[in-house]
Amino acid sequence: MKICIYGAGAIGGFLGAQLARSGEEVTLIARGQHLAAMREQGLRLHIDGETHIVHPRCTDDASEVGPQDFIILTLKAHSLPSIVDELKLLLGPQTAVVTAVNGIPWWYFYKLPGPWEDRQIECVDPGSRLWQGIGPERAIGCVVYPACTMTAPGEITHEYGDRFSLGEPDGSRSERCLSLSAALGQAGLKAPVRSQLRNEIWVKLWGNLCFNPISALTHATLDVIIADTGTLTVARQMMLEAQAIGERLDVNFGISIEKRIEGAKSVGAHKMSMLQDLELGRGMEIDALVTVVQELGLLVGIPTPYIDTVLALVRQRAVVAGCYPSS
Repeated sequence: MKICIYGAGAIGGFLGAQLARSGEEVTLIARGQHLAAMREQGLRLHIDGETHIVHPRCTDDASEVGPQDFIILTLKAHSLPSIVDELKLLLGPQTAVVTAVNGIPWWYFYKLPGPWEDRQIECVDPGSRLWQGIGPERAIGCVVYPACTMTAPGEITHEYGDRFSLGEPDGSRSERCLSLSAALGQAGLKAPVRSQLRNEIWVKLWGNLCFNPISALTHATLDVIIADTGTLTVARQMMLEAQAIGERLDVNFGISIEKRIEGAKSVGAHKMSMLQDLELGRGMEIDALVTVVQELGLLVGIPTPYIDTVLALVRQRAVVAGCYPSS
């Protein structure tokens, strides 16, 4: 099958390398020095104490790639609306678009039974560019669990994790989902097909919602945030607000807030991605991780005073740093 990884950075590069190693026809879309290095010397993956070099097709021009069976999006969520026109060049009649991104995805309410079915979410899909340009019927959800680092242009280091949970918006075990799951399995990855993927989306978001903006505001690593009574209290209150919203949307979190905090604590002195982006002057994932929960709170009528406060602060911090558009 033809698989395009759009945004082949750390996670996308890891996925692409593993799929290429297993013999899949993979195209990586990347930019800059990373693309140049992959073209010149291949993609180098460090994993399990070994180094593997693969030579998948690499480009920055979607027009030269052609229709794909699967497009796996591994860009950050705020970048997706801007690439709709490029994505259209990769679409055939049956192309599926896999959203391997953090936060609530743009297709979230597609085929979700209830009063908000097919509602579009403005903060993650401004003007419904993705919904109208790509179409929610193409979407397959994906919750990403591995951690990887781009240690140099053309070089990815795998740190931990091998699971990419998949799910159709309607919860079905579709042929396309099972086919992708099998391909990822052949590549040495775990790719369970979930009937209730939205539950996993919310459990992962639970931690990102609070720990990411708190880290950007305090410059503290995850272990410090959790060890401090004040910042942990703020995080817990944000999680409580998010839980109330998720449960109003029929989400089953499956674990307690304390268990989720314990899981985060076990990661140790981890620098959250939002802080990394702030330090590097890159766009920050504020809307997909925080603004979206505020928007959904307004939708279902649940107040979010802690989320509102932290969101206002982290937005201003990001605007001042040039990492978020000013209003």
